[in-house]
Amino acid sequence: MLGHRTGVIGLPLRLLAREVYDRIVELRGPSVVALVTGEERIVPPRTQYWVCTVEAMPDGMGCDFLAVDEIQLCADPERGHVFTDRLLHARGLHETLFLGADTMRGPISELVPEAHFIRRERLSTLLYSGARKTAKMPRRSAIVGFSVDSVYALAELLKRQKGGAAVVMGALSPRTRNAQVAMYQQGEVDYLVATDAIGMGLNLDVHHVAFSSLTKFDGRRMRALQPNELAQIAGRAGRGHRDGTFGVTGDAPPLDDGVAGAIMNHRFRPLQKLIWRNSALEFGSIHRLITSLERGPEHEMLARARDADDLLALKSLSESAQVVARATDGRSVKLLWDVCRIPDFRGISHAEHSSLLEAIFGHLHERGEIPNDFIARAVKRIDKPAGDIDAIAKRLAFIRTWTYVAQRNGWTQDDSHWRQETRAVEDRLSDALHSALMQRFVDRRTSVLLRRLGQKEAMVAEVSDSGDVTVEGEFVGKLEGFRFAQDKSAEGAEAKTIKTAALQALAPHFHLRADRFYNAPDTEIDFTEQGGLMWGSAAIGKLVAGNEPLKPRVEVFVDDVAGADVAEKVQRRLQHFIDRKVAALFEPMIAMQNDEALTGLAKGFAFQMVEAFGILPRSAAADDVKALDQDARGLLRKHGVRFGQFTIFMPLLLKPAPTRLRLVLWSLAQNLSEFPEAPPPGLVTIPSDDGAPEGADTMAGYRKAGQRAIRIDMLERLADLLRAQDSRAGFEATPDMLSITGMTLEQFADLMQGLGYNGERGERAKVKPVDAVVSEETPATPPAEGPDMTETAAEAVESIPDEGIAPIAETAPEQTDIPAAIPEMSEGETAPGTVPDAVEDPEIEVFYTFTWGGRGNNRQRGGGRRPQGQENSGKPRGGKKPPRKAGGKPGGRDGGKGKPQGGRSFEARPPKKDKPIDPDNPFAALAALKQDK
Repeated sequence: MLGHRTGVIGLPLRLLAREVYDRIVELRGPSVVALVTGEERIVPPRTQYWVCTVEAMPDGMGCDFLAVDEIQLCADPERGHVFTDRLLHARGLHETLFLGADTMRGPISELVPEAHFIRRERLSTLLYSGARKTAKMPRRSAIVGFSVDSVYALAELLKRQKGGAAVVMGALSPRTRNAQVAMYQQGEVDYLVATDAIGMGLNLDVHHVAFSSLTKFDGRRMRALQPNELAQIAGRAGRGHRDGTFGVTGDAPPLDDGVAGAIMNHRFRPLQKLIWRNSALEFGSIHRLITSLERGPEHEMLARARDADDLLALKSLSESAQVVARATDGRSVKLLWDVCRIPDFRGISHAEHSSLLEAIFGHLHERGEIPNDFIARAVKRIDKPAGDIDAIAKRLAFIRTWTYVAQRNGWTQDDSHWRQETRAVEDRLSDALHSALMQRFVDRRTSVLLRRLGQKEAMVAEVSDSGDVTVEGEFVGKLEGFRFAQDKSAEGAEAKTIKTAALQALAPHFHLRADRFYNAPDTEIDFTEQGGLMWGSAAIGKLVAGNEPLKPRVEVFVDDVAGADVAEKVQRRLQHFIDRKVAALFEPMIAMQNDEALTGLAKGFAFQMVEAFGILPRSAAADDVKALDQDARGLLRKHGVRFGQFTIFMPLLLKPAPTRLRLVLWSLAQNLSEFPEAPPPGLVTIPSDDGAPEGADTMAGYRKAGQRAIRIDMLERLADLLRAQDSRAGFEATPDMLSITGMTLEQFADLMQGLGYNGERGERAKVKPVDAVVSEETPATPPAEGPDMTETAAEAVESIPDEGIAPIAETAPEQTDIPAAIPEMSEGETAPGTVPDAVEDPEIEVFYTFTWGGRGNNRQRGGGRRPQGQENSGKPRGGKKPPRKAGGKPGGRDGGKGKPQGGRSFEARPPKKDKPIDPDNPFAALAALKQDK
């Protein structure tokens, strides 16, 4: 065409027309090239070359060159009559070209005898590859469906399995189709899902074409595709000097050998009939126009076209009385026919489309143009880019109707404005539809990664400070320690692709991270109460039981792709960390274990302490404790071992850090699935956990006693106080006891019962201390008369010997002796320190009397044994020697007191028989000395 001064070329698709227009503009500039389609019109003043859709080709141009592409569409049931009309009547002054399939040779020879044929052989080979699953589809493939639903379903499947696909359908606007094709051509996706729209002139980089169906709905019925139709689509594979393949997929049956062979060898049945419609129209009246359109052909090679949309619209409007009243002359009838040729882009019912056409015809016939407010209202309702694919596609179809209307000269008050306005709305909707298609059918991340994996090139991974991993700029997951956690939003094949690409790209990062971890200080590493090993916030391993309690082993969390070198380096660093942690926190116990001065029983007992992680219930080693002599005990005490009444322990190991590690090591040794957690530091008592494994309270540094457990060191302090009490006669809790435990009286009673004591609850009147009574009742100044009071009532009471005062709890207030130092009072006055006759009811207080019951809630640990040192209330540990009482020995069973509290008396036990003295007993010499004395 460019070899001539002027020319016109008609193309089957608006998309292809735009492509050809752009190529000519690059060569000759925009000032001499026009683009005319049903929805777009660019006509410069000095136009030399016209690029048009076949329907929009101007008549009577008298151009030097004329061409029509895809001329075999003369046989198309819907558009064939337009192509046939161009074949019969469109001519260039110097040259005319009809480009198409060889099946048109016979009809053209018959209808255009002067035509010459030039054959162009395909330069590449097209081969049939049979059936193939969609998941096995090679890259750069186009999968063809023949309905919107099938196209969407295929695109969804390819998104999950291959990262996505571009979508090309005739229902899309040219701008949207261009954007989708560009996405495929630029390699953003490797798959294309399309209808038979790709079979018309689109030059795509397609290597394989697969048919998901071999039937289509042609607007009236479902029919099988003809071999030449299949070849038109399959021919998109290959092109130029590149070979291509075609096949079937999904539910499509394999192609018949004859059909496949015809496609490969380009042998098709010649066309016998071309679709024709009379172009010599009569506009005298609507009836005459319809009659001329329905006139049959005179040549046997031609077949009358079925009623097209424009003829159906004309027949529908001919039934309107208003339309008939207006269309009474040739000019009005021709205007009506031009309105009926507005395409039904919306695809709605003929009745609704005819209603819109009637309104447009009415405005044009009455005013000569369509009012601005009428178009404005319609365009405003459509200009809404938000919504899903179907909603945007519907609005896009509506605006294409108004774009077509705006392209007609003289139909609007301001042609330029409405052409720009409708074009802008169509572009906005087209871009929105393209974005919606990408969002729904393209997983850019998977597509990029699959492409790079296919290219077998090294991929670049980046890891942020927070561990976010991006490969080729796409987020794929997080690197947590030395394990890759991929993005949870990925599923199925997409997840597999992401993991493969990420691990491949992360290989060098694992080595760098391992080096950094190996040189990290111990302060960056820690262990959890469940035995996990952490580097910062990332879990990189866990502890497992070793051959010895204090030598746990390490199991690392390292992805296999990182390699054995990385795993070994991480394992070695973690083992160093935990070994140093054990050595530091259990230093006293390890020193005792390694002390060569410990021999014999002391050495064996030290071994028991190590196995018990520094805390050993006394009941579990009672015999061994008795067997230890004073020298052995002294050696053990040098290492911090304390021989308590209930527990033998090392106080330094009760600190929070050793306790936390001890629980982990003990749990590993016990092969527990869930480890007990260390209690919060600083608590004297904690609630008892009945669901905890047996021994967990001891390893936590506590002993169960009732509903709570008490820390073992505080329990020993409490035991020191209890030894000074008469557990047979009964005693009450002292403030020191409550202070040590930090408990209320009720909680303390439950604790004592857990330790094996009976607690008898009682109530009594609460009496204020005497000094408090005096401070409240004594006047600020003494009376003027009376003896000189040199000491207060409280001091006087305190100066009275104990033998002269009955216990407060057993003496009523009115029976309390008044010291002589208090002056006599006149009648009507109240003596200081006394209670008036008219007083409120005394306040009642609760008290408990504890006696040894020989039971407890921990009998398996010897809880029923009488506490050591309470067989007699002699000299308490670390206390003073009790005073000698008449008729009794120091520290006798009466607790050093005269009579038991409450006036009760007990008979002494019969004297014990003398036991023979063991000469090997280390205490034998001491006993002999006492006896001699």
